[in-house]
Amino acid sequence: MSISFAFVGADADEPFFKKTLDTVAETFPGIVLVGESVDVDVDEPSITIRWSIGACGEDFMLPGSAGVHGSDACGLPAIPLRFYVDSDDEPTATYDSSHIPFNRDTGHRRSIQNLVQFDSDHVLDVHEARLYPFDTYMLSSTIRAANADNQTVPIRKIATIDITSSFDIFTTDLESYSNSEDGKQEQASRDIDLYVRRPNEARLFTLLLFAVSWVLTHVTIGHVLLARRVSSLRSLLPHLISSGAILIAIPQLRASMPDAPGFDGVLIDCIGYFPQMVIVGLSTVTLLLLLVVHEFDRMRTNASASAHAHAYSRSSRAMWPPPYGPAASFVRPERPPSLLSHFPRPPPSPTANSTSTEIMQWEMHRLMKQLKGQYVFPPVQPTHRLKQPDASKPSHRRVKTMSKIMEAGEISHWSDTD
Repeated sequence: MSISFAFVGADADEPFFKKTLDTVAETFPGIVLVGESVDVDVDEPSITIRWSIGACGEDFMLPGSAGVHGSDACGLPAIPLRFYVDSDDEPTATYDSSHIPFNRDTGHRRSIQNLVQFDSDHVLDVHEARLYPFDTYMLSSTIRAANADNQTVPIRKIATIDITSSFDIFTTDLESYSNSEDGKQEQASRDIDLYVRRPNEARLFTLLLFAVSWVLTHVTIGHVLLARRVSSLRSLLPHLISSGAILIAIPQLRASMPDAPGFDGVLIDCIGYFPQMVIVGLSTVTLLLLLVVHEFDRMRTNASASAHAHAYSRSSRAMWPPPYGPAASFVRPERPPSLLSHFPRPPPSPTANSTSTEIMQWEMHRLMKQLKGQYVFPPVQPTHRLKQPDASKPSHRRVKTMSKIMEAGEISHWSDTD
């Protein structure tokens, strides 16, 4: 019985370019360029690559410089070199092996960045930038190396990193050549093609934020539909607060997208952010208008209730004479009469369950109309005078009064109470 173990990621600490450099040293030793840093700037737009100069193979390697990028078969070039990027007339970088210092304790050469590295800037074609996050870019460049005698030195390999903070980079290189100025000599060079695209994780997060923004936008539409069915301000305020919070949250979601471009009219803004802000803004304004309408309705209802209460109080006071004597000084000044106070509602006709006070008000109302010369039916009989109710026998007085009135024919189902 045997047990086998597989350790995934055991070479995680291995330098990224080690395998590539070992392969070059075994197959085609010579000068190599390693792109340790690739800075993609879509807004500028440009790509900046930091190249590290190296050499693989003992015949090309400077003694004491082995171990570049973790490969014992590669080190620094043994001869001075000049590098021309994209066929520039002037060298982009110059390397001189005699300037590389030694470590006194170990005797090995030190790798000084400014002596063994150089930067190259390239213009980036961004005609697909509006397709964010599905934008892809391509860059082609050629590099030629020459020695101190201006003789071309072949470059065996050009490699770059494949992952940056915001992009994935796929690199391919190939041999090329160009003719000299007199056309009699071929000058060897090395070309590189870079394919730049967004990582799948960044695309996924961007689409999720895009979907969440649209869900929140539809939530505000639902707030408007629900707010139209409520009748109180307290029920309307949560809808307004939620819509206002969404109006603030959507720009934050847009800014949270990985390496989000500016508001330059990219596709994701034309079908997402811009219409979302318009819809949410209109929904919030609609909720504010509904709030104003509810407030006006509440004010109008309160004013109408106050007017009815004031009219009822004035009609009640009109049935009884104002107080005289010392109590009259405590009567509050009355407001100017309103339109409803000119036409008070008459007291209802007495029924079998009416109290003596209600009967007295009804009889006084009929008597006042007759004294003013108005028509009263049935007419008021002089024999029927108002009598004060007997405090000792209130129920007997009510029944007796009702019976007399009914016998006199003053109450009729066909009578006009006006």
